[in-house]
Amino acid sequence: MQQSLGRRAALGGALALPLAASLPRTARAIDPGLIAAARQEGTVVWYSTLIVNQLVRPAAEAFMKKYPGINVQYSRQTVGEIVLKISNESRAGKLVADVFDGSSGIFASIPRSMVAAYATENAADYDPDMRDPAGTWTTVNSYVYTTGYNTEMVAEKDAPKTFQDLLDPKWRGKMAITTDPTVNGPPGLVGTILTGMGKKDGMEFLRRLGEQNLVYVPASQRVVLDQVIAGQYPIGLMIINYHAVISAAQGAPCAWIKMEPVVESFNYLQILKDAPHPNAARLLAEFLLSREGQTLFRDNDYLPGNHFVQAKDPTLKPSFGKFRSTQMTIEQAQNLPEWTRIADALLKK
Repeated sequence: MQQSLGRRAALGGALALPLAASLPRTARAIDPGLIAAARQEGTVVWYSTLIVNQLVRPAAEAFMKKYPGINVQYSRQTVGEIVLKISNESRAGKLVADVFDGSSGIFASIPRSMVAAYATENAADYDPDMRDPAGTWTTVNSYVYTTGYNTEMVAEKDAPKTFQDLLDPKWRGKMAITTDPTVNGPPGLVGTILTGMGKKDGMEFLRRLGEQNLVYVPASQRVVLDQVIAGQYPIGLMIINYHAVISAAQGAPCAWIKMEPVVESFNYLQILKDAPHPNAARLLAEFLLSREGQTLFRDNDYLPGNHFVQAKDPTLKPSFGKFRSTQMTIEQAQNLPEWTRIADALLKK
């Protein structure tokens, strides 16, 4: 597993912004033949892990306005639900989905033989480690998972700053965490602890953390933070940092902590090889990866994958905020079963 100050830390935040500003803002030309073929198909189906009201619906509406005659049908599920739906459709020989997105764990569940290689014009805007050389995926956005707290229940000076601080007896039974069985939940927490502390010390830490009686919430990271905001728990583990920023800006009593290393995860956009609407799928991918599409991600408070489109607050990303991260890459998906086993054995009580 890779630990870093961000994927482009060598460039540094001070250099990346002038570089982006110096590039032309004009959209990359899309093949008119692709647009015509997509209009003939008339529909594209997108399975997404992104929040509908925050991003999926605005993106779909912007795409349909830009390309009249192509209807975007979408649904939101967890990574596990997307894998199950696509697998069931494939077995039945009635594939419905064209485009899907999900975290690195999805690579361990959907065979690469089911995924198409697509050469998008806009992939050129992405760093080499943010796109597959074979063209089967591109990183559409990223997430930073860390610890958050209720600022009315916990003073800033008393908030835990390090992983060791989580072992303080005063937090026993007061820390909530999602049941998400991916790198974005307890297994990802296990992975970053074992990477940062080593196997021996890491396992001992996880054993002691389990003795703190973590409260498992059968819902998303957003729901965990909402419960922290509501005062049900003072501390939330593996919450998304920009969720805390959004809520705090709206007056909610919450804040996030740079508990190093944070868990940095990536959301990968892919097209199914046997997609019913392959041209419309490619066109939607072009749009979502374009600077226009990535600006929608930024304006709706996501962290864009395209490094020429900065987040509203660039310091939410490790490379600009100057904090360490453990990057949950595709290569680490093979560790998910082991991390899940450890999380179930040591953290669940």
